[in-house]
Amino acid sequence: MVAVNAPTLVGLLAVGAVGAAGQEDLLTMVTHAGPVVQGVLYLLVFFSIASWGIILYKARQIRRARRVSDRFIEGFWETKNLTTIHAASQEMSDSPVAQVFRAGYQELVRLTRAKRQAEDAQLSTELGGVDNVERAMRRAATQQLTELERALTFLATTASASPFIGLFGTVWGIMHAFLGLSATQSSTIQAVAPGIAEALIATATGLFAAIPAVVAYNSFARQIRVLSAEMDNFAFEFLNIAERHFLK
Repeated sequence: MVAVNAPTLVGLLAVGAVGAAGQEDLLTMVTHAGPVVQGVLYLLVFFSIASWGIILYKARQIRRARRVSDRFIEGFWETKNLTTIHAASQEMSDSPVAQVFRAGYQELVRLTRAKRQAEDAQLSTELGGVDNVERAMRRAATQQLTELERALTFLATTASASPFIGLFGTVWGIMHAFLGLSATQSSTIQAVAPGIAEALIATATGLFAAIPAVVAYNSFARQIRVLSAEMDNFAFEFLNIAERHFLK
């Protein structure tokens, strides 16, 4: 059994009491702040909660998109049958690359079927060829990027606007604290210190909301660029295959 001497125990209790008192003081400052500062704080808390919800959702979405896309690309190069690959891609709705392949494959099937019917009827076979497939895949890639980038605007807005909203609350609170000096007989720092402390909480809350948002936005933007490059590279490879073997 470890012995704890009295001075150490007293010191630990004192530190705990100071921490609890600090939390109570912080809560008291928030509850006693002016209506404008409180409104700023509530707005920033909303931004922070919404940002964390988006961060968790986008992290899961992008991580799954990369994992499923890697599995699809690996299966695509291991399997020689496009029909089999298309059937497998229907179960990979979370993969942007798989959706780009599906769009290109469906357009390729439509073109080859129309070409065969035109040849049987001895008609012209000028049906657009590889350009149609490219447009279909580019359109699908754009749709996938739009889905991946959804809600990132809110993170960017939070990252850029939250510090300024917090600064507005701080400036307003400090202005209100100094205006309150006219109603008191004292002009010392002790008279305005509580008001300034309450106002500074707004700036701290703004930074608390903005920092995770800007870090997450930059990380997600980089990962989406990687997925976009994977879709472009796959589209080029698929177009080469289609042009060599199906659209001669």
